[in-house]
Order: sequence, then C-alpha cells, then structure tokens
Amino acid sequence: MIEFSLEDVNVPGLDSEHFALWLERVVLEEGFELGDINLVFCSDEALLKMNINFLQHDYYTDIITFDYCEDGFVSGDLFISIDRVIDNAVELKTDYDSELKRVCVHGVLHLCGYKDKSDEDEKQMRLKEDFYLKKYVPRET
Repeated sequence: MIEFSLEDVNVPGLDSEHFALWLERVVLEEGFELGDINLVFCSDEALLKMNINFLQHDYYTDIITFDYCEDGFVSGDLFISIDRVIDNAVELKTDYDSELKRVCVHGVLHLCGYKDKSDEDEKQMRLKEDFYLKKYVPRET
C-alpha cells in the first residue's frame, strides 16, 4: 500500500490515488511486490533536521529514503521536501509536477535497489527516472 501524509505543507495538484497506482506499477515492473510505502511531504527545515540527525549531513536535500524492504517486498518511508521540489523545478527549468514525480520515483527506485553515489549509478538512476516519467499518464478529467 502506498500512503501519503503532509507535515505542515501543502502539495498542490497531487492526485494521490492516481499517483499511488503509478508508483505501484514502478515497483511491479522492477520485479518486486508492493509492501508499505509512505510518502511524507514536509518543509526544508524538517528534512534538514532529519538529514543532520539520521545521516549527519548538514545540508538541504529533496528526499531522504528509509528502506524497510524485505523478502522481495518493497517498503519504506520517503520524506520529501516540497520546498526543494519547488526550487529544483525552477533551477532545472522544469515544471513543478514533473519535478515532484521525479523526486518521488527517485525514492521508489532507491527502494528497488538503485543507487546514485557513483557517476555510473547516478546515470542509471536518471535513465530509470526518465523511463518511468514517460510512463506516467495523467488521469483523464
């Protein structure tokens, strides 16, 4: 199950049910079963505190992923800074919705075993992000 929660932020335009189905398809296409994934949207300051406390990194980040995967089931908590998503979109000259999807699928791909510490790993991660972003089909209204 994929669940969403907000910590003192708004997430404009998030169709959580449709978004969850897309992320579930990512997990299944990667060859795993869906466990429990929690996407927690928060502020820069909240994620900075977590980055310092859990990873000893004293800088802002767009996402922190806690991996609880076990026995082929993908589970974890994804903490996402909406402030970073907005700033990233401006810096990367893309729209907010695309950047929000990219950051979320990035976290899910981490849970599926993809890394981004080396240049080669980062390249593979970007290819996978792009692949799944192209597969996102907005809900018809």
